[in-house]
This record gives sequence, structure tokens and C-alpha cells, in this order.
Amino acid sequence: MSRIGKKPIAIPAGVQIEISGSLVKVKGAKGELARDFGAQVSIAREEELLKVSPVNQTKAARSMWGTARMHLANMIEGVSVGFSKQLQIEGIGYRAATEGNNLILNMGFSHPVAIAVPEGAVSKVEKNIITISGCDKELVGKVAAQVRRVRPPEPYKGKGIRYVGEKVRRKAGKKAGGTAK
Repeated sequence: MSRIGKKPIAIPAGVQIEISGSLVKVKGAKGELARDFGAQVSIAREEELLKVSPVNQTKAARSMWGTARMHLANMIEGVSVGFSKQLQIEGIGYRAATEGNNLILNMGFSHPVAIAVPEGAVSKVEKNIITISGCDKELVGKVAAQVRRVRPPEPYKGKGIRYVGEKVRRKAGKKAGGTAK
């Protein structure tokens, strides 16, 4: 029995949900999302609640039960509130800028790195903070991970791109040379 899967999902005001078979379309103030949940789970609307249940008691259906419920809850939260991830640039001479749909990163390489931000996500740069936001949680996380991958934080000086609030384990550098015998 899935503890997450059996919890009903409350539908906030201003969110429209259309269920046709295994395809669910969610529309709200921040955008519109659609997802096909497959044949292992069934989604039913009861007034202002959505309930997800497995179609049969196979292992595949039970394992998709909680996953489908969380995907559906994230879709509803995304179109009503939205998601955002913030990344922090640490290091002298490291900077970022936006040009149209691209995020341009100058991270100490011989060339600037351009990352195309896909439709459905928006990037914004303020000083050394990059904010990626959108209504699709997976897309926002994917773009943020792609930006972080350009120059992950290194353990000696902590330079690079990290999530805001992320702790970087620091290593001690080389020790001063001891007395040779």
C-alpha cells in the first residue's frame, strides 16, 4: 500500500484539469502541462480532489502509483505557483548574462559557454545569482543541473556554480613542507 499514492490531491482555485483516459492536461495561471500516465494507474476526479489508484495489484502498477500521484501534484503546483531554482556563481571573473533565450556563462574558459534555455523555462541573472523558473519541475531541474555542470564547485577554494544554500565540502590544500631528514 503506497502511503504517498493514497493521499488525495486538492485542486486549487483557477486550475482546470482535463482527464481523457491516461492523458491528463492541467491548465493554470502559470501555464499548461500535459502528461500520459500509462495503463498502470487510473486517475479519478471527485469534486475538488483527484485520486490516483493502481489498476491491478501487479508490482509495476503498485510502483507507479506513488510516482504518478507526485507527478500529478507537481503539475498542479507548477501551473498554480510555479517552480524556481537559484544558482550562485562563486569566483573572481566568473559571470553570467542572458541574451534572448540563451544564458551566456563566462567561467574562466577560453570561450563563453552558451546554454539554450528551452521553452517553458525562463532564466534571469542578478549579479552572481542565476534564477531558473517555470511551471514544469522536471524541466527547471534539468536546466539548473545543465548550468551547474558547466563549472561545478571545486573543493579547494569553492569556486564554480552551486545551488543557493548548497554546502561544499572543503579540502585542505597542500601542507607546508616538513623538515627533510
